[in-house]
Amino acid sequence: FQDYHGLPEFRNAVANFMARVRGNRVKYEPDRIVMSGGATGAHETVAFCLADPGEAFLVPTPYYPGFDRDLRWRTGVQLFPVVCDSSNNFEITREAVEAAYEKAQEDHIRIKGLLLTNPSNPLGTCLDRETLRSLVSFINEKNIHLVCDEIYAATVFMGQPDFISISEIIEEDIHCNRNLIHLVYSLSKDLGFPGFRVGIIYSYNDTVVSCARKMSSFGLVSSQTQHLIASMLSDDEFVDRFITESAERLAKRHRAFTWGLFQVGIGCLKSNAGLFCW
Repeated sequence: FQDYHGLPEFRNAVANFMARVRGNRVKYEPDRIVMSGGATGAHETVAFCLADPGEAFLVPTPYYPGFDRDLRWRTGVQLFPVVCDSSNNFEITREAVEAAYEKAQEDHIRIKGLLLTNPSNPLGTCLDRETLRSLVSFINEKNIHLVCDEIYAATVFMGQPDFISISEIIEEDIHCNRNLIHLVYSLSKDLGFPGFRVGIIYSYNDTVVSCARKMSSFGLVSSQTQHLIASMLSDDEFVDRFITESAERLAKRHRAFTWGLFQVGIGCLKSNAGLFCW
């Protein structure tokens, strides 16, 4: 049997890869990494840790429809929409988040957190620094959790804005209770490994790390998969080459696809990341 905490070389390799994808502007502690069976299992585990049945997470729209399965089906947790629309290119504003929070209060629904996907699924856009700082201030004022799904962190193929991790924001000159900050990550998209079922929870909250680690027994990553990925991610030259080539191919596909849509009169939201075109 393997250590349920995960092989040390696997956690070290994933922590280093997460930092590398973010330009080494932040570091991650291997001991805070909790394994899960894909991002699906990671999200469910986080929901179990942070909320009780009937309580809710704010989710900006449009959002990945799989969240209804991941966060709701077995936990009894609700998703409460933050209405964003095309008039401002679906920007997540402080006003929209405040309005959703107040509406939930009126409906007697207790909000336990805000769920973000950055880069966005399905918009293919990155949140800018000002927006992220505003949302961190919001959750800190309301004393609710912030769960940031960053599984497309290495799929950025054009700048403006570049991808900025929530981990970078809380390192800045901003007041924030780090116990409220949690990341969900996966190798499914950035490395094209969906079938390997490698999900990661990275929490700045010791209690959540401890609870999630106990629950991870129900969705472990096989030791064979851990060994293979640790070996792969430890090859810095390969990782750099892979990320560079992946970004170039994504940019090429994006140009070809949006040009084809343009030729038949279909417009697209300007995007720079992910596997999506809105």
